[in-house]
Amino acid sequence: MPKAKTVFFCKECGNESPKWLGKCPACGAWDSFVEEPVSVKPGSAKNSSSLRTQTGAKNVPVELSKIEAREDTRTVTGIEEFDRVLGGGIVNSSLVLVGGDPGIGKSTLLLQVCRVLVEKGLNVLYISGEESLRQIKMRADRLGKFSRELMLLAETSLDNIEEVLAERKPDVAVIDSIQTMYREDISASPGSVSQVRETTGALLRIGKSLGITIFIVGHVTKEGVVAGPRVLEHMVDTVLYFEGDNSSAYRVLRSVKNRFGSTNEVGVFEMVSSGLREVRNPSEYMLQGHPVGEPGSVIAASLEGTRPILIEIQALVCKTTFNMPRRTAAGTDFNRVNLLMAVLEKRLGLQLGFCDAYVNVAGGMRVAEPAIDLAIVLAILSSFKNKALPENSLVFGEVGLTGEIRGVSQAEARVAEAVNLGYDTVILPQVNARSIKNDRIKMIGVSHVCDLAKLI
Repeated sequence: MPKAKTVFFCKECGNESPKWLGKCPACGAWDSFVEEPVSVKPGSAKNSSSLRTQTGAKNVPVELSKIEAREDTRTVTGIEEFDRVLGGGIVNSSLVLVGGDPGIGKSTLLLQVCRVLVEKGLNVLYISGEESLRQIKMRADRLGKFSRELMLLAETSLDNIEEVLAERKPDVAVIDSIQTMYREDISASPGSVSQVRETTGALLRIGKSLGITIFIVGHVTKEGVVAGPRVLEHMVDTVLYFEGDNSSAYRVLRSVKNRFGSTNEVGVFEMVSSGLREVRNPSEYMLQGHPVGEPGSVIAASLEGTRPILIEIQALVCKTTFNMPRRTAAGTDFNRVNLLMAVLEKRLGLQLGFCDAYVNVAGGMRVAEPAIDLAIVLAILSSFKNKALPENSLVFGEVGLTGEIRGVSQAEARVAEAVNLGYDTVILPQVNARSIKNDRIKMIGVSHVCDLAKLI
């Protein structure tokens, strides 16, 4: 018998090589090549041509001026947090990848979306390769009553799924999950690099040619990225990540790629017994139970897309008994915290080299915006001096290496959010304080970290 042919694929970018390489020449990733069989059965081209036969003639070039851009190309689900992340609704004939940790709520969210879509009169097909129809029914009963019928299919063979999609032609289809799907003409096991890449490519062709919006559920690795080749994210139109701690009811839907909208928007949900519930006011939700008048606790104004969100920055600075002080950062960049502590040591003369420092963004949210620099600095300074910041104070601003405090974008929206939540004082960069006129709140402008010593 002839020996089965195998090649090596890069798990990060999908680059192909006839032999194993320690470093991928395409993306530079180390130890990312895996061996996969590539033996293809004769007649595999028949499946790719069958779809063309069912959809009609070949595609022909069309002039740009003759293409109409209509507003009805988006379908608004009514779940505001979900529509916000997608850029205003679901774009018809798009391919959306939803990733997240196991048990985070990906299937629950998409089933709730399916429920809303069928109530709008759309034909929706939910395809599951991990759960039986009875299991999906049990989850659907927990979410509530479906006013219209939702079509369910338990299948893992993509060839059979392709036939069902071509026959039914639903408006929306959900594939749960891509790691369980396989093509019969590929001898690799389901979930391998070859299967994930080929099945995603086939779904892309099906969705674009038949006009079907397809949602793909993808598991993530321990590094927090979708399992499979990185080329998977390049093939789809939108990549959404569902983040959160399984021990907490707090969930964040974040867009890392969106061809039809911004990638800075986030949707906030709360996991309850009846499914996922929208959090319309994340600032109020994030600040529930925060301590008042405690040293090391500072409220900061962050910005996620166009939405200002108030978060609590906590810092704990204490003397260490070891030669090497410990530094820990949760919810923000560790290197950024070390940089800001170095600024305090240099510009204010604080002896932080003999202290352990712990910085935490309360609520489990991860923020990397430079506008929280001033809040981190004030939290460290407050904990070091064991003095609390004035009550009902809000802070935002970027801190430079020379100690200067730089202005941030959309400062007026941050101040307006503080006013809506009842804060009476905001500490902000002097540059922003000059351009904002708001008589309902007291604004304290600062231009250097040396000005912070007067506040604490």
